[in-house]
Amino acid sequence: QVQLVESGGGLVQAGGSLRLSCAASGSIFSIDAMGWYRQGPGKQRDMVATITSGGSTIYAPSVKGRFTISRDNAKNTVYLQMNSLKPEDTAVYYCNAAVLVSTPTFNTLDAWGQGTLVTVSS
Repeated sequence: QVQLVESGGGLVQAGGSLRLSCAASGSIFSIDAMGWYRQGPGKQRDMVATITSGGSTIYAPSVKGRFTISRDNAKNTVYLQMNSLKPEDTAVYYCNAAVLVSTPTFNTLDAWGQGTLVTVSS
């Protein structure tokens, strides 16, 4: 009903930058909060950054000042600009969105993407 597709992951050296994108598609009426989460090897999935439809943001302390989350509401897309990357940022990054669908009835879905791998080498 709703799909989130991430792109932009890859291998980068420490100190480098990457930009992740996540596009939502399907039977979307509107999208409230969108966000990025990550899961490193042997770790739990943690919040990286979130953004509301009005543009309010929250960042994990470990990425504040290095990562920037943004969104294009017209394109149902959220971005994560990652600068000054560190080896500890290595993880699978997942996109998340609170999607209001109108078919068959109005309902809010907690949608997740399939994940994109970010590897930061030292």
